[in-house]
Amino acid sequence: MSPPVERRELTSGLAVCRVITGLWQIADMERDGGRVDVELTAAAMAPYLDAGFSTFDMADHYGSAEEVAGRFAQRRPGAVQLLTKWVPEPGPVTRQAVRTAVQRSLDRLRASRLDLLQFHAWRFSDPAWLDSLFFLEELRAEGLIAHLGLANFDAAHLRIALSSGVRVVSNQVAFSLLDPRARGRMSALCLERGVRLLAYGTLAGGLLTERWLGKPEPSEDAPGTWSEMKYRRFVRAAGGWEVLQRILRATSAVARKHRVSMANVACRAILDEPAVAAVIVGARLGEREHLADNARVFALALDEEDRRLLADAQSSLVPIAGDCGDEYRRPPYLTATGDLSHHLREFPPPYATRVQGDRTLCLSGTPWEPLAGYCRAVRRGSRICVSGTTANHRDRAIGGDDPAAQTHFVIDKLEGALQSLGARLEDVVRTRVFVRDVAHWEAVARAHGERLGHVQPANTLVEAALVADGALVEIEADAEL
Repeated sequence: MSPPVERRELTSGLAVCRVITGLWQIADMERDGGRVDVELTAAAMAPYLDAGFSTFDMADHYGSAEEVAGRFAQRRPGAVQLLTKWVPEPGPVTRQAVRTAVQRSLDRLRASRLDLLQFHAWRFSDPAWLDSLFFLEELRAEGLIAHLGLANFDAAHLRIALSSGVRVVSNQVAFSLLDPRARGRMSALCLERGVRLLAYGTLAGGLLTERWLGKPEPSEDAPGTWSEMKYRRFVRAAGGWEVLQRILRATSAVARKHRVSMANVACRAILDEPAVAAVIVGARLGEREHLADNARVFALALDEEDRRLLADAQSSLVPIAGDCGDEYRRPPYLTATGDLSHHLREFPPPYATRVQGDRTLCLSGTPWEPLAGYCRAVRRGSRICVSGTTANHRDRAIGGDDPAAQTHFVIDKLEGALQSLGARLEDVVRTRVFVRDVAHWEAVARAHGERLGHVQPANTLVEAALVADGALVEIEADAEL
């Protein structure tokens, strides 16, 4: 008899299976321009539900995944939980565009309300990501969305969203024995604020299974599924093939001890992380399934010896650069193609610019700029000066009463102004930081260090009376190209 399927409550009214079936492989099955048979593929979901795996994860860009899931849910009303994502292209967003995107998913899923809509942002220097979340909050209040989640957010921007009043219940991030980034600041923030992690990449595209134990490294251009191609890049970033083999040997030893599969061990290790609600395991519907094996994870209990063995193997990992989701936001891009070409066409400038004589002005659209007669930033030759910047977006205060959240958003605005003028954060040579209450200096300084520590500009921090209502921090910056 199979062990009972574990479930976990993401939030009141939404309990999910702790092994969620991921449908991203549908896009891989359709990548040569074909299209799966929606009826037959939907029918292939039935064994998962019958075995207790009632939760499915998809996205608006996973090929026909939403249509397939919608067709199946229509046959088994109320029996499944359908988690989807909205992944818009970067650039300005309107309230109507957000409504249209949500309605498209509703139509495909044949639903009147989305169980969980997870939002992905390609970059945070453009405040359009906040516009999107605020518009999604309106649709949640209207009843078109039951719950809001995020996908590939780092800890800093999860903090900004939460502190700005967005009701986030989950964040879907890469988390595996190969990639433990989410164990740090991300897990601490989620436990503090009641957000659950949905972990994907837990099997690293199948690399953390018996298939690759003791096998030679495939060539960099070797064919494979999109998942395999993607996670081979993770392996290289995490220290290389021998590091992976060390983790595989430890995982195999634990698996043999408990008479389970290596996939079971890799999943159980992440399910035991305190902030994790569920892992997402991909399925190629209609081609192959691993239901009996997946079910064994619920009966597996790792002991201290197992955890020490896995941790010792992980000690040789090279930390993957950045925080959760940065593999999509900065080089080296850990994607199937090694860049964003299969996702995006371009990144428009975050803010409007205007040439005025020998200067180029950047305008962020806050009401203070026309009132006081200044711009967000000005470039003259190779020099850029960014005005004192607070955590305001148009007429809305961002970050609530959290000084760290405000600081991160201020630095986002600085970065957006620099990008609009052809520069980067790495070009900053000086920052001046003003805090309303000197008691906040450490939270502000730590946020500054997280974002600019690799640049190490000259810096001054002082206590000052700030003009903007609710502003806890204001920062200005100088950059040289």
